[in-house]
Amino acid sequence: MSVVESIAISEATAAGDRRRAAKPEPLYAAVDLGTNNCRLLIARAATGGFQVVDAFSRIVRLGEGVGATGRLQPEAMQRTLSALRICAAKIRRQNVILSRAVATEACRQADNFPAFRDRVRRETGLKLEMIPAAEEARLAAAGCAPLLDPAIPHAIIFDIGGGSTELTWLEIDSDGHPVTLDALSMPLGVVSLAEQHGGHEVSPETYAAMSAATAAALAGFEARNNLRGLVDQGRVQMIGSSGTVTTLAGVHLGLPRYIRSEVDGCTLTFEEARRASRMLLGLDYAGRSSYPCIGRDRADLVLAGCAILEAICDTWPVGKLRVGDRGVREGILFDLLAEAQKRHA
Repeated sequence: MSVVESIAISEATAAGDRRRAAKPEPLYAAVDLGTNNCRLLIARAATGGFQVVDAFSRIVRLGEGVGATGRLQPEAMQRTLSALRICAAKIRRQNVILSRAVATEACRQADNFPAFRDRVRRETGLKLEMIPAAEEARLAAAGCAPLLDPAIPHAIIFDIGGGSTELTWLEIDSDGHPVTLDALSMPLGVVSLAEQHGGHEVSPETYAAMSAATAAALAGFEARNNLRGLVDQGRVQMIGSSGTVTTLAGVHLGLPRYIRSEVDGCTLTFEEARRASRMLLGLDYAGRSSYPCIGRDRADLVLAGCAILEAICDTWPVGKLRVGDRGVREGILFDLLAEAQKRHA
């Protein structure tokens, strides 16, 4: 081989290496359309999980009026479509290779979801998938799994949503992996409870009624699993994934604005959560709105969430919980990454 040929081969190899090095990592997207929020995460694979490259969240209140009418309302659908257009634009701009968009409780209850799903596909290009409650609970638990303490053999993971609350009862196996033992979906969320009992002005009696309704819905789950016995032995940990829990953490920490890095993964004792909840119960709508981690968008919903949380804490007095600003979207991303890995195996 001549020197010229050798140089040419070396240059071609170097150019190929540069092209491979410059090739962007594939991106994945997860859209979680809940009763109250529309959320998007776009991420790439990273050691031990994924790295977020773009995100979006907007309160859309898709479930507004669904409990009373059984149908998605025109204004709610319009708000949601506006948010989904932004999600779709971000997904296209980032050249995402694999994505999943899911819809939860409000769409499960709505007779006109099929027409709305078709409209979303037509106007945004997104394929919106209505998932059953069991799948929602699985995804939320999978998204929170990195927060589990492998030294504690059991866990309760809950997600207080807009139209429902999902709970998952887990066991940590000998390899440190979570195994689902049971799951529960209650048709009680911050929107559904606030619409039923009122959210702007909440009296102590109304708050107690919301908490009692939640406790009654939890009773059967406790009876068939006897979680309380293991709680009393100190063998259960708890993770809360919801706007309610992250909001209470922000209020407790006195944050001047919501800061995810301060909230996600922090520990909130039951006494701290109860103290923050009772303080908010003593305020009117304007007073709750004045908190930067609540604002006007959540001020009429936060006490319903606090009542649900209080019932969970009273039923299973673990004493503290880890706060997760994560859930269904992260669970979807873990699934997409696993699927991509299988395709390339």
